[in-house]
Formats: sequence, structure tokens, C-alpha cells
Amino acid sequence: MGCCDAKGLMPLEQALIKMQESLSNVCEAVRLPLSQALGFALAEDIKSPLNVPPFNNSAMDGYAVKRNDLINSSPENPVTLKLIGKSFAGSPYSGELPAGCCIRIMTGAVMPGCADTVIMQERTAVAGELITFTQAPKLGDNVRLAAEDLKQGQVVLSKGHKLTPRDIPLIASLGLAEIQVFRKLKVAVISSGDELKSLGETLCEGDIYDSNRYSIIALLSRLNVEVIDFGIIKDDLSLIREAVQSADQQADVVITSGGVSVGEADFIKDVLTELGSIGFWKLAIKPGKPFAFGKLPNSVFFGLPGNPVSAMVTLYQLAVPAMAAMSGLKAKAPIRFNALAAHSLKKAAGRTDFQRAVYSVDDSGQLVVSSTGSQGSGVFSSMSRSNCFIVLEQDRGNVEGGETVTIEPYNALMD
Repeated sequence: MGCCDAKGLMPLEQALIKMQESLSNVCEAVRLPLSQALGFALAEDIKSPLNVPPFNNSAMDGYAVKRNDLINSSPENPVTLKLIGKSFAGSPYSGELPAGCCIRIMTGAVMPGCADTVIMQERTAVAGELITFTQAPKLGDNVRLAAEDLKQGQVVLSKGHKLTPRDIPLIASLGLAEIQVFRKLKVAVISSGDELKSLGETLCEGDIYDSNRYSIIALLSRLNVEVIDFGIIKDDLSLIREAVQSADQQADVVITSGGVSVGEADFIKDVLTELGSIGFWKLAIKPGKPFAFGKLPNSVFFGLPGNPVSAMVTLYQLAVPAMAAMSGLKAKAPIRFNALAAHSLKKAAGRTDFQRAVYSVDDSGQLVVSSTGSQGSGVFSSMSRSNCFIVLEQDRGNVEGGETVTIEPYNALMD
């Protein structure tokens, strides 16, 4: 079955392209202290204002020498040099290094003038101010050269890069106390449904607890966005309209959960159509077919399905990449690998299928993957037990054990 046979359902790849083409960065640039910038997207290139390291320095505790003084040194022909001073980190030796002399030097200390090599202290014999060497070193041994890491003016991190704990000390080493980043994206979250109850409330017949809002907000908390929680809205057209209008006035993104299917009480889609425009609705993916994307007067909306797994899959696979673009972040393709299916997998052609699974490496070093069991869109325990998706292509059918499949390990948002 090809995509044209999927009864009007938009293929996942087409939906992702359509969203990316219609979205742009909506976040203004702000200056933040470096200590507060973790997780933000850079609003400018970071260029090094200096050479790193700024001077030639020692990579070892030992002795700074002129390599030519030791060119003939060997166990049979040891060479003795006179110790004439010290160079410590923050307290360099001043002056040039004469021939036949050496300087005691510590790791990170400035190399004395004319010195070009460092001999580690374990390879010397010390007798007062006389230091004996028994090996001929290579020129530049144990010396870190100025600008060896970064050159002045070099782009260190590019605009759109999300700052990680690895980046903060790098920027600090450049002496930059403040940097330009894009502000946090504001995201409003709305759950809809008469059957939904808040945690702690007593369930009546037909009621369920609102788990979707908790999963959505938990994932959003790792995106470094500002979440505006609208709670649960009953299946009432006027209440939903009021909530969506308020959310549109306060947020850059409005995420709803439930109400985008075809039931008589599914009002979210009607309100979104009334107040804005729907870019697409119903995708050729499983789980998550009833996913709506579009625009309100002041914001972008993502209408997630009501089933818990469907809501999480569409949030992760569709809404998160779109919000990254709106935050000014560079687009990154998901990391995927090939693995062997440990057993058969059921799959009907017509929709891209994200099956919850566990991958591991067997005794022979082969990557293998096993399903977590029932793949129903309401079985959230299948998500909790998994560490990856098995991504089965839209036109693919059933999979036999031993066949090669594509897996997508969960990234830091889900892991």
C-alpha cells in the first residue's frame, strides 16, 4: 500500500517538512549571564576574543630546556644542566634561558624565553642545582603552543547551538561573562475531556486520571521552555474557546491533548478551525493519526491525540522539532541505527509505525531489539519499559525475527 492509498493521511516526512517550512524563530535575543545560559540557544556566533592557550605552556611538571642542549643525551652519555629558576602557573620565570641551563616548570606555567621542550621530572636525576638527563627529547615534547586550541577570532560555537554543560566552561575560558541567547519559548498546555480527573480526586465510573498533561509538561521541562499550565478543560465549546483564546494571548505555542478526533464531543479541532487555520490533520503514523497542526492569531498550535502513547509519540516526533525551530535552534535529525528484530513484529502497511521496544547488544556484539509487548495507544506501560522506538516504514508489512529494522534510541528528553 502506497501513501496515496492511506485514505488522505499525510506521510510523516511530508508533515515534518510542511511544519519546518511554515515556522520561524519567534524568540527575541536577550543577554544573560553565562551562569544562567545553560540550555538556551545562542543568538549569535561565539568568537574567541583571544588565543587559547594565550601563551606557550608546559603540559607536565618537569624541566624546561633547549632541546639542542640535550640532543646527544643518552644513558651512556648523560647531560647535566644547571637549574637557574622556576616557572609556576601564575608566576612565570622572567628572562631568557641561557645555553646549558634549565628551569623548573609546573603544568600550565609559561614557557621561559628560548625554552622549547619540557622533560618530565621522573626522567631526571637531581643533585641540588644540577639536573641530569639521560634521554634525547623530541623538539616540543610536553609543550602546549599558544592558539593550539583556539585562535583569536575563530568561531567557537555557532548561532542556534543549544548550550550544554560542555559548552559553559569553554565560553568561560574565553572570559565572556554575558552572551546573547534567544529567550525561552512560552508553551501553553491544555487537557480536554469530561472523563479526566486531576490527581488526588476520586474516580467515578468512566473517569480516568489526566496523565497526558503530566507527560507533556515533564518532557517540556527538559526543553528549557516556559510552561503555562491551563489544567483540564471540560468538553464544552465555550470553555474550550475561552481557554484557547487565553492561551493564544499568553504563549508562542499552544498544545492541546484530546479533542482532535471525530467524536461528537471533540471540540478542540472545531475551535482551532474557528480561531485560526489548520495546516494538516490526520497523519499516516501509528500511534498518533489524529494530530493537528496549525496557527492561531498569535501562536502555533499542536493538537495531540487523547490516547497517552499517541500524545507522547506525536509530541516527541512532531511538536518537539517544530518548537526547536521556533526557539532558534539548529535542526537536528534523530539518531537511528539498524538492529536485528529478536522476534516477529505485527505491522500493517499504510502508516509509519513507532513501536516501543528495548534494544541491547548480544554476546556477539550485534545490536538486537525486542518489543515491549502490547502496542496499543493506551498502553503507556509500553513506553515506561522501553528505551527506543522501532521505526517501521510506511509501506512495510509484518517483520520476521532476524530481519533488519531501524531503531531510534530515546534522546535526553525521554531517557
